[in-house]
Amino acid sequence: MPEEPKPATDSPKSLEFKEEAPVVTRHEIEINGRKLAYTVTVGRMPFKDEKEEIEAQMFYMAYTLEGQDIGKRPLMFSFNGGPGSPSVWLHLGALGPKRVQMTDDGQFPPPPHRLVDNEYTWLEHTDLVFIDPINTGFSRAKDKEIAKKHLGTEGDIESVSEFIRLYISRNERWSSPLYLVGESYGTYRSAGISGYLIDRGIAFNGIVLVSSILNMQTARFVKGNDLPFILFLPTYAATAHYHGVIPRRKNLRNFLSEVEKYAIGEYATLLAKGDALPNAQRRHAIQTLSKYTGLRPQYIDQANLRINIHSFCKELLRDKKRTVGRIDSRFVGIDGDHTGQQNEHDPSISALMPPYVSTFNQYVRQELGYKSDLEYNVFNKVFNEWNWGSAGQGMPDTSEALRKALSKNPHMKIYIASGFYDLATPYFATEYTLNHMSLDPSLRPLFETGEFESGHMMYIHNPSLERLKSDVARFVD
Repeated sequence: MPEEPKPATDSPKSLEFKEEAPVVTRHEIEINGRKLAYTVTVGRMPFKDEKEEIEAQMFYMAYTLEGQDIGKRPLMFSFNGGPGSPSVWLHLGALGPKRVQMTDDGQFPPPPHRLVDNEYTWLEHTDLVFIDPINTGFSRAKDKEIAKKHLGTEGDIESVSEFIRLYISRNERWSSPLYLVGESYGTYRSAGISGYLIDRGIAFNGIVLVSSILNMQTARFVKGNDLPFILFLPTYAATAHYHGVIPRRKNLRNFLSEVEKYAIGEYATLLAKGDALPNAQRRHAIQTLSKYTGLRPQYIDQANLRINIHSFCKELLRDKKRTVGRIDSRFVGIDGDHTGQQNEHDPSISALMPPYVSTFNQYVRQELGYKSDLEYNVFNKVFNEWNWGSAGQGMPDTSEALRKALSKNPHMKIYIASGFYDLATPYFATEYTLNHMSLDPSLRPLFETGEFESGHMMYIHNPSLERLKSDVARFVD
């Protein structure tokens, strides 16, 4: 039986921290007739100040395969995004030996939700450490002032990097091949960490970027920045195609290639002309955009040819009194107000939250024996408190940090997974970012991309989950 720590408490003013012993349990999973024995270590890594007093604790869950030479066994650190999200999504969606049970068509069953053995776990190929950044999950800072050090672009990269250093030191994994996997803002964090740690003697063998965003300019719908309108257009088209708002094509990829060519070519040129665009070209653009997106020509005209992501989610199925998801545009929602300009909620997030949060809390407490009265924070107010630093006045970008890390470590390889129905981090924006990193031609082959007919969390779609595991297994092996 695991050692049972005293329940933690969460004071709104300050927390008194004592280093807690991690809880260790042993388990087994059968994959393709082969039994894998593994150990799970659950705990909180202490962060100490110059007085050796604990000022913050970072929650983690580590999975290690038994009977392996840890000096040669790959080790992968995993986190999600937000900023403000814990690692529960990648953990119970794709990587870990347990995953949330889905219906056959990729939707979630009614409650109570349950976990099942994950036959596509990455544990076959690499040990896994899931990290919850400060003030997400069970991770906490001692007080608000200390939290400020971690809740920001630079502080977050530094604190998660410090966790990685502490973990490999405490567990004697300095000789293991090292990998990172991040999702969404976690890809932004991964790029920053790779650049930060290479200068401190820690080099990674590879990074997996799931639903990547490295350059925030590609997704900021602000006046004077036409880039998102261009880069989101293929995903708008994929969404309209999925919901039957436009005629179905035999080959989705060929259709998207057509839209991409228009977006980066003629459409980008038209937007660059601004108010100087001739009326005839404007009318032609309105018809073309309507053909690709299924949106009314009147709406596109009123939007000045610039389709905002939130307006698109509300507008696409307005005549049916339905909305589409941002995280996964295959999901459909119902709002109370059908005349508004934005969704009341993201139906894809609303569908995902209960299954993941409820199953995680039961799993960590019952099966893994970690007892805590703390709330497991999922998408709390961290985002609103985030310090973007000087980049907050412009467009934050960690693609340069990744480029520098590659120039210093040309052995590191990158795998990027993108979903066609992801309206949070569109696949075409990722392609654009890669094409604008000023990579030396010798470094471009280090990148491999995978496209999936699914959304931001492509792994909730079983065929995509299976293929993602296959791609990553080949990437690591």
